[in-house]
Amino acid sequence: MIIIQNMQDHSIILNRLRKNLKKRKSLIKNSNLNAYRLYEKDIPEYPYIIDIFNQYAVVYEKGKKFDDDEVEELTQTRQRHQKHIISALKEACDIPTSHIVFKTRQKQKGKDQYQKIMRSEEFFIIKELGMKFRVNVHDYLDPGLFLDHRPLRKTIKETSKNKKILNLFAYTGSLSVAAALGGGLVTTIDMSKTYLNWAWENFLLNEIDPEKHEFIQADVINLVTNELNTKYDIIILDPPSFSNSKRMEDNFDVQRDHGNLIKPLMKNLTSNGILYFSNNYRKFKLDTEILDNYAVKDITLKSIPADFRDLKIHTCFEITNKFTS
Repeated sequence: MIIIQNMQDHSIILNRLRKNLKKRKSLIKNSNLNAYRLYEKDIPEYPYIIDIFNQYAVVYEKGKKFDDDEVEELTQTRQRHQKHIISALKEACDIPTSHIVFKTRQKQKGKDQYQKIMRSEEFFIIKELGMKFRVNVHDYLDPGLFLDHRPLRKTIKETSKNKKILNLFAYTGSLSVAAALGGGLVTTIDMSKTYLNWAWENFLLNEIDPEKHEFIQADVINLVTNELNTKYDIIILDPPSFSNSKRMEDNFDVQRDHGNLIKPLMKNLTSNGILYFSNNYRKFKLDTEILDNYAVKDITLKSIPADFRDLKIHTCFEITNKFTS
């Protein structure tokens, strides 16, 4: 049976949003950004995540299965919560109702991972650390920028000068943009033509000539294990937790298969090169063979932004060849 606390108004969630917004003012100013996590299940009665993208708010609820006798009660609760959140966002952040988007986040597999949920084609620009990115809060589950990788983008931007960078499973290319703005020569690889085009547009948005860099549509797993011969100073590897896309020869499970990606990639690092490996599988454990044969530094806590409460949002490692001088 669902236990619901009776709340007559939105003051509880409003006060929390105001408090969180006040905490984030220095982050917003110091990092020159207008996209950040405002709320993350802070109050048990409101188990939502709220991300701000400029003048839009995306509100995520985790999809759950309930018994038939709970559905009506759950629906009423959701409707009340939505009204409270809309009112609170309007008052705390001056975001109009038309710019508040509710989404349900649940386990995605195969084609569903990247399937359009709308066709608004409504893009707008957000800024972060001197970079600009195109986002779309309506058409996809994720708007086109993973906010939790902000610290990694900063690191990549600061360390890429005159280096050769490989970005695998690149999504919309935000880490590639960071590398290119930092002065690196970037190869961006993803299986999706849609996201590669999006990455290309992000380069243009930041006044980077994409023709001077490389964009490749390919099955990353097949490419890494069979065809990749170039040496890179920085390799970025951020695979999905699971994928069985029709473009892949086989399905991929990050816990089972990450070693088969990392080991061949280590041969593609220059002598002083670094491989950044990240994933968001919450129970992830690094392969002991990787730990035994390479120098591994767990930078997970350092790589999670200050506006995130969830310290398991991802894991992140710096991996280098053990005998690097």
